[in-house]
Amino acid sequence: MSSFKIQGGKKLKGEIIPQGAKNEALQIIAATLLTPEPVTIHRIPDIRDVNKLIELIGDLGATVEKLDSESYRFTAKEIDVAYLESEEFKTKAASLRGSIMILGPLLARYGAAKIPRPGGDKIGRRRLDTHFLGFEKLGAKFHYSAKDSFYKIDASNLQGCYIHLDEASVTGTANILMAAVLAKGKTTIYNAACEPYIQQLSKMLVRMGANINGIGSNLLTIEGVESLGGTVHTLLPDMIEVGSFIGLAAMTQSEITVKNAGVDHLGLIPDVFRRLGIKLEIKGDDIHIPEQKNYEIDTFIDGSILTVADAPWPGFTPDLLSIVLVTAIQAKGTVLIHQKMFESRLFFVDKLIDMGAQIILCDPHRATVIGLDRKQQLKGIKMSSPDIRAGVSLLIAALSADGESVISNVEQIDRGYQNIDERLKRLGADIQRLEQ
Repeated sequence: MSSFKIQGGKKLKGEIIPQGAKNEALQIIAATLLTPEPVTIHRIPDIRDVNKLIELIGDLGATVEKLDSESYRFTAKEIDVAYLESEEFKTKAASLRGSIMILGPLLARYGAAKIPRPGGDKIGRRRLDTHFLGFEKLGAKFHYSAKDSFYKIDASNLQGCYIHLDEASVTGTANILMAAVLAKGKTTIYNAACEPYIQQLSKMLVRMGANINGIGSNLLTIEGVESLGGTVHTLLPDMIEVGSFIGLAAMTQSEITVKNAGVDHLGLIPDVFRRLGIKLEIKGDDIHIPEQKNYEIDTFIDGSILTVADAPWPGFTPDLLSIVLVTAIQAKGTVLIHQKMFESRLFFVDKLIDMGAQIILCDPHRATVIGLDRKQQLKGIKMSSPDIRAGVSLLIAALSADGESVISNVEQIDRGYQNIDERLKRLGADIQRLEQ
């Protein structure tokens, strides 16, 4: 168990490069199981969730070669499907929510798969119905055993079909897409997620020989092919890290440049932070956030309080609402944060209130932040990281606070942010990792 000890109140300065996108990595790494040929992936982040999935791919029988600190070659020539029956697989897969992504490729290539109920962040109900309903439409049959929490799927004869997803799930769309590329006939996926990560996965599959139309829209059409080949793929910069660094700069009154930010793939993210009053300068593919003592939250045109809510892409990503919430603490004005997707994601605000923030938790999905406008600093406290995004939000709060803070359970932060303490130290942060 590790903790961060932070001495807050220091201004940071410098350049920082975002890691490769975590959520894209989990899909792309799973897709290497679709072909016996080598697939090389660049910009893979060195974080716990991704490393666990890489280890799982190797345990299944794929050859995994680490080419450099951010590049791997995967060759899934022979997969040991019997490994899915082992206790080791059950333990490893149950600890990683990203393990759900191996289902589509295994069903497409081997016609069967099983997986324990995946783990992940404790941020509320995260149902898997979209995945399994899509597999069923393609002809798969599945059984869930409540006794051992295992899902078992038989997909010996996948057939293309029309699928209208019950929700625009990113992981659900990716899983069904990976199953459909090797199914017989034509598959149409309507209400598909169209996040940049789905677009990246689709483009990679096309380079491997898949036939996919409608990339970037919510209507995907897939003509099944007999087999897929190898390819080379580079991950996008992680948009959640980019947003986190913008919020960090504003809260700590710091001048930070986010290099190689993948500006063309950020969607509404820069605009949402601008509505909080944060100045951003986009220079090519870099984002410069100048030192800013005060920033004022915008209102709607009629003067009513601004609401920031999550929505399926091209709406605002739910993974950044925690960052927006903490950034608003030192703004001038009021904002309503509406987290529609997960009912437990805002419960970390009690720790921010203990630090001195003015936040009203209206219900499990909504919180009103009344900005302090720098009239008082947050104070350092001891706290625990409940999930990846809340953990980084608490870290941002601690870096801006007066005095010392200690954040325990930082393994949660490590699941999504690569060497975050060392990278922040290079900007001037006073942060120490304590091993217990």
